This record gives sequence, structure tokens and C-alpha cells, in this order.
Amino acid sequence: MTRHQQKWTAGDIPDQTGRVAVVTGATSGLGLATAEALVRRGGHVVLAVRDEDKGRSVAGRIAAEQPKASLEVRRLDLADLESVRDFAGRLRDDRARIDVLVNNAGVMAPPRSLSAQGHELQFACNHLGHFALTGLLLGLLAAGRDPRVVTVSSVNHRQGRMRFDDVDGARGYAPMAFYNQSKFANAVFGQELHRRLEGAGSPVRSVLAHPGYTATGLQKGTPVGLWRLLLGRIGNPLFAQRPEHGALPQLFAATDPGVRGGEFIGPDGPAELRGAPARVSPSPASADPATGARLWELSERLTEVRYAL
Repeated sequence: MTRHQQKWTAGDIPDQTGRVAVVTGATSGLGLATAEALVRRGGHVVLAVRDEDKGRSVAGRIAAEQPKASLEVRRLDLADLESVRDFAGRLRDDRARIDVLVNNAGVMAPPRSLSAQGHELQFACNHLGHFALTGLLLGLLAAGRDPRVVTVSSVNHRQGRMRFDDVDGARGYAPMAFYNQSKFANAVFGQELHRRLEGAGSPVRSVLAHPGYTATGLQKGTPVGLWRLLLGRIGNPLFAQRPEHGALPQLFAATDPGVRGGEFIGPDGPAELRGAPARVSPSPASADPATGARLWELSERLTEVRYAL
């Protein structure tokens, strides 16, 4: 959809009956809004969540509101590659296909900490976990109907860059700078995945999306101080969209029949901070194939996941 066409809403989501979607980070914010919208249109949604108790509580709430909801809850800690492998292995054992993978979960600007495998937490959760998950589920996706991988980046990817010489921040760490790096990595990954899928003749489409400025629980993870004040207490009430609006770009990317691989969907308003879904442009730096190849090689090495392409 272009900026000049009629505004797309959740009411435009095609019938999802018979389709299976995996949504990471589905207990709150964008992930929850995405899951609710897909279920409402008849889809079966796998809630991939770090906290199973919270996931079951959310599934119960959705089912109470939508008695015909088709849901399942599975544990997935994207910051732990062993958890990613376990999740993917169990899903492969139980299902012959999935149709949509929404790489939505993320953390934002925590104090520097490391994942179970020793990687900077934001890079581990926001990028490496999703890189590994996508590769491990690629066979199920290839068997799906109109299969898609939707990777959720951020408008902040435009301020991001890869610190290939210090990707974990050991020599210097700033919470928002490394959040921006992780969102830049999402944008680079989505485009490089598209190039590789297209080159291999795969039926799977890689699509990018970003929610603009949306009020989610993500901002609560920022350190106490200026960033939390600006993002949460001041920025959210004044400027942010509600999650059900912020989720529209990723829902459009996941469901609209006209979406093509390699496209980036974001809000159509000023600075892409709010508005209806539209095709937007990634930053030129994130579209560089050399950067894509370098990040891919690094991600394969750190995750030990090789894509069967």
C-alpha cells in the first residue's frame, strides 16, 4: 500500500483461517496486539513467551474475549540460544508447517549485561535469538502457505551502526546506542535474508516492519533517569500510539497479499512516528550488501546456526 491509498486498518486483515503464526514476545505490547488481531481473523497463534505463567494468563484473557480463539503457549527465551534450539526442536516435532513468523520480542536500553552465551543482552535478544530462530524454523516456513518472516525493527535503526570490533560493548557501552545497534541489525538481517531467500528460489518472504513511536512496556526497561523520563513519563502520553495501532505495520507485513519480499512497512506520518501502514525505506547503511554479509557471517559464528538454503 502507498501513502496515497486508503488507510489500512486491522479490519483489512484477510481471513487467517488455517494459517499458523508464531509471534515472539506475545504477552504485551506489539506482540500481544499482533496475536489478538491474528486470532480475531481466525488464525492459530503460537505465543512464544519467556514467562509461561504470564503467557497462559494472556491466552486465557484472549480466549475469554474471543471464545473461538486458537492459541498455544510455548516458552522461548530469545537471549538464551539453548532455549531457542529447544523451542524450535519441539515445534518441528509437533508441526509440519508454519505460515508466519513474527520476530517481535525485544529489550530496550538496560544496563550492560550479558546473555547466557556471553553476548550483550540487546544484541542477543533482539537480533541473535531471532536470527537463530528463523534459521531453525526455515524448513517449517518453506512448507507453509504464503510463508513470511516479519522482522520488527525500529525507526531508531537509522541512528544505529554495527560495532563489529566491539559488538558486546566490552570497551564502551551506552544503553540507547546499543539498542540502536540491535535495531540496525534487525534491518540488516531482514534485507540480507531477503537477498538469500530470493537467490535460493525459496517461497519464504522476508519483510521488515517498524511501529513508529508506540507506547509499550519496552520503555519501562530503560534505566532510571533521563531516558525513562523522556520515553515513558513524557513522550508516551504526549506522542505515542497505542499498541493496537503500532502493530499495524507488522500485521500488514504478515498478512497483506500484496506485500513483497524485501519491503519495509512503517507508519505513514511525519518522521514515520505514527500513522497507517505504508512502504518506507530502510537507511542506506542497513541496505549495504557488504554489511549484510558481514553480519550474517558473525551471526552464524555466534549462534552456530546455518541456514539450509
